[in-house]
Amino acid sequence: MRTIDLSDASWRKSSYSNQDGGACVEVSDDFAVIVPVRDSKVSHGPVLVFPAADWSSFVSAVKGGRLRP
Repeated sequence: MRTIDLSDASWRKSSYSNQDGGACVEVSDDFAVIVPVRDSKVSHGPVLVFPAADWSSFVSAVKGGRLRP
């Protein structure tokens, strides 16, 4: 397993996140080939890392209504 240094990553909250503090997902756009994703309520917790192309397909599916947020 490869380790990725995320200590300097900048994070943005998903526009689909709940404004009341629930279902908060943050992503980092700082990497060319991967997209780290985390729970904003647990900022020092685990991070899921997806290939950028797969993340893009997922986001397109959500925006296109093929998946519900």
